[in-house]
Amino acid sequence: MGALEAVILTIITASTPLLLAAIGELVTERSGVLNLGVEGMMIMGAVCGFAAAYTTHSALLGVGAGLLAGVGMSLLFAFLTQTLMTSQVATGLSLTLLGLGLSGMIGEGFTGLPGIKLEALNIPFLSDIPFIGPVIFGHDILVYGSLFIVAGVAYVLFRTRLGLIITAVGGNHHSAHALGYNVLRVRYGCIAFGGACSGLAGAYLSLAYTPQWIENMSSGRGWIALALVVFSTWLPKRLLVGAYLFGTVWIMGLYVQALGVDIPSQLLSSLPYLVTIVALIIISGNKTLTKVNTPACIGQPFAPER
Repeated sequence: MGALEAVILTIITASTPLLLAAIGELVTERSGVLNLGVEGMMIMGAVCGFAAAYTTHSALLGVGAGLLAGVGMSLLFAFLTQTLMTSQVATGLSLTLLGLGLSGMIGEGFTGLPGIKLEALNIPFLSDIPFIGPVIFGHDILVYGSLFIVAGVAYVLFRTRLGLIITAVGGNHHSAHALGYNVLRVRYGCIAFGGACSGLAGAYLSLAYTPQWIENMSSGRGWIALALVVFSTWLPKRLLVGAYLFGTVWIMGLYVQALGVDIPSQLLSSLPYLVTIVALIIISGNKTLTKVNTPACIGQPFAPER
């Protein structure tokens, strides 16, 4: 039971940053915007979160700093793509490169320093229950926050007027504009939300998953988050399942290496990315499901005066 508990806890910690980053990108893409800068926003959230936590000795302030860093990067992307109408693909890739380079510069002085760990919530009596306590009630605020955000996004998108507006903007921005909705304002808000979630995902990496700063510690998780959105066909419930599936694959590769199985470590390290490719191939085979849920205007610029 102790070994099973350890595996489950590790899977949860590995899945949380994927879930946070992916749910933010899902909302962004639902509004018709493709932001390929998730990796850059995550790594900036990680370094700013660690720097703030180390400087103030407060992990919660570190979480806030990571969130703000993600929002700041996303607003830069929003200004370039929505106001100046640059290419969303090129700008997103540039945002990732900017984040990787800028985080390395900011984090140079923090490399090797002991981190401030985001402690788990201690719920009286419940946290002390054998096995169930640690697995269900023994996590930090971002683990529970990620689940709450997914539930909130699902409710807003499918049960509220705001969700209908976001869907309308992503489905046909010209029709939404003709109906009187401010397309750019909706997209700015969705992009900022996506940046906030990516920043939280990065802060989780440097404050909970591995409480220290390591250059490029996002290790491609931003790209997996982008693939998860397609894997889930833009549905929050499927995204939750997908994030924990990919988190499981990630951790199982590490456990197999620890057991000394005669499989090249490079192959095991590449498992999450191989699973990503296989999953995308499988999803692309169901063209009906993909066509129904894909935002029709994704990646398309919008200029109301034209």
